[in-house]
Amino acid sequence: MRILRTIVLALGVAAAVLPFVWLLSTSLKGAEELFAYPPVLIPSVIVWENYSGLWNAVPMASYFMNSLIVTILSVTGTVLFCSLAGFALARYRFKYQQLFLVMIIAAMMVPKEVIILPLFTIILKLGLADSLAGVILPFIVDAMGIFMMRQAFLSIPAEIEEAGVMDGASPFILWWKVMMPMTRPMMATLAIFTFIASWGDFLWPLVVLKSPEHFTLQVGLSYLIGTFVDNFRYVAAGGIISIIPVVIVFVFMQKYFERGLFSGSGK
Repeated sequence: MRILRTIVLALGVAAAVLPFVWLLSTSLKGAEELFAYPPVLIPSVIVWENYSGLWNAVPMASYFMNSLIVTILSVTGTVLFCSLAGFALARYRFKYQQLFLVMIIAAMMVPKEVIILPLFTIILKLGLADSLAGVILPFIVDAMGIFMMRQAFLSIPAEIEEAGVMDGASPFILWWKVMMPMTRPMMATLAIFTFIASWGDFLWPLVVLKSPEHFTLQVGLSYLIGTFVDNFRYVAAGGIISIIPVVIVFVFMQKYFERGLFSGSGK
């Protein structure tokens, strides 16, 4: 049984890793090995010029910077606003509180694609179409993020809150200086989820952005496929470049991510 379990796990890991390995291999191949048969996994000669050629052929620096701006502002706004809403739902009692919670849970069940049209109509009326602000603002507060932070604040003992109130802490100070530091693992988990979702988002930026100078990396890569339709090495290099920031963030925040997944069980 243990051998069978090991084989199944190994096959699962291989299925998850193989596409990435093949993408990396393609980005480092020369033209003669690109369509070789049988396929070549390890290039005989590593062609780093694929990356420099891609970087010089299209405005990758602009795409990368736009994605970085969108992602950083999205992560910062989501963590702050979701923690504020989660704090209010977890630590205070007010009229229609349960109704708000039900509405938040219901919003988690709605696919993003369903609300694209009404959101785009709102963005047009606000004059934010074809701008990075139009990409960031509609999703800067996330229902899942509010629920996650609520659960994290619920896990904090009431005695800590009572001690802060007795010391004269205002609700804002109580949230910022007392409660927030105690929810760092969950904040890190939310930040990682938001980073991955924002950095890899394609549909919404594609709908909102029209000018090439405003393109995020994912939108730029979609046009890259049309530009270099016969040069899959450049396309693969662009894919690897888009993956690197996500890997770096996850590696440096992995310990907080793991702690956040097992914390905040709530009441």
